[in-house]
Amino acid sequence: MNKFYQKEIYTIQQFQYKEKPKYKWTLSFFKKLQIDEWDSFCEECIMMYSKKLDDAWDNQKSQVL
Repeated sequence: MNKFYQKEIYTIQQFQYKEKPKYKWTLSFFKKLQIDEWDSFCEECIMMYSKKLDDAWDNQKSQVL
């Protein structure tokens, strides 16, 4: 079993400090992926989901414009 140190575990709550998108939009995005705000991820995975979040936000913005 792979063990993580506490500092190496991330949740989507990390994204509440981003300026954009707003955290409410972020929660909605992750809910569609069936990811709860308390689900835990390694650093590599949270970076991957951060990119997916940014891509989805940019795509959503371009559809509105």
